[in-house]
Amino acid sequence: MPTARLTDPWQLGPLSVPNRVMLAPLAGIGNWFVRLQAKRYGAGLAVSEMLSSHAIFHGNERTCVEMLRIDPRERPGGPVSIQLFGQDPEVMRVAAKAVAEAGADAIDLNMGCPVPKVCKTGAGAALLEHPDIAVSLARAARRGSGLPVTVKLRSGRRPGDTSGFALAHRLVEEAGVAAIAFHPRSAAVHHKGVPDYALAARLVETLQAPVILTGGLHDAGSTAAAFHQTGATAVMLARGSLGNPWLFERLLGLREQAPVRSEVLAELDWTIDRAVEHLGLGRATRYLRKFYPWYIARLGLDKARAKVLGESLQRAGSLDDARYTAALAALPAAVIPA
Repeated sequence: MPTARLTDPWQLGPLSVPNRVMLAPLAGIGNWFVRLQAKRYGAGLAVSEMLSSHAIFHGNERTCVEMLRIDPRERPGGPVSIQLFGQDPEVMRVAAKAVAEAGADAIDLNMGCPVPKVCKTGAGAALLEHPDIAVSLARAARRGSGLPVTVKLRSGRRPGDTSGFALAHRLVEEAGVAAIAFHPRSAAVHHKGVPDYALAARLVETLQAPVILTGGLHDAGSTAAAFHQTGATAVMLARGSLGNPWLFERLLGLREQAPVRSEVLAELDWTIDRAVEHLGLGRATRYLRKFYPWYIARLGLDKARAKVLGESLQRAGSLDDARYTAALAALPAAVIPA
């Protein structure tokens, strides 16, 4: 059987996904315009930020209106998946139904988040220690939505723990999960440490469902290498794509060169426009402060100048000021390092 390429289409249950490069769920970040950005640069599937099933169940306005928003511009590039978290199967069933009614193509369940405030509720990575509940949640999401359900898992709670490997098999065999997004690092190390790609390869070999590889994928070379090393069905970019949507294009062979400064600043300008569209001028001005460092990192500035620019953008009292400050960084014909 020929080796799959990142540009090849694949099936997620009944859904056709145009390629094997995806945007991962990014908590507090992956709203509709971040997903749209990934699609503009080639991502075949994008997953939303993490949404609380309890908040949807209880009709929380911000969650149901602002966070559970799927923009028509997202659709042409491939499916849109909404990620849910929670620990109550009945609540999950009702929330999944609402997500399907909002127009999602698939649902992803978060069973890997290591953040204490999530784990303390019994959700996220805490479910690695409660596999029966995890299976019940996946069944409930399928029943409620009628959509293909994927699950994002860590390898375990602590280094050396492989409970995520075992749970992946139960989720597929007992709950009919359509695919597993596997982050082969323990929840305890968060984003530190070396991913266990050998464990991911074992999961690929033994699981009767697609495995989507995530974790530690920051550049085109190492991502492609991990894809081939593990035999995964697809790769899921997370932090490596922040301020760097060109990584999708590079993995798909759509460009070879890194972006020039004018491209980076134009993309930042597009992001500012979308944030205003999403949140309004006042909230967008504050919200975008977490975005600026990701774009500054792509400008190829020396440390001192990058620091000055970053501080200036954080102090900017308006988005017009921020645009002007960022424009000062544009130097002609400067290629940004990969």
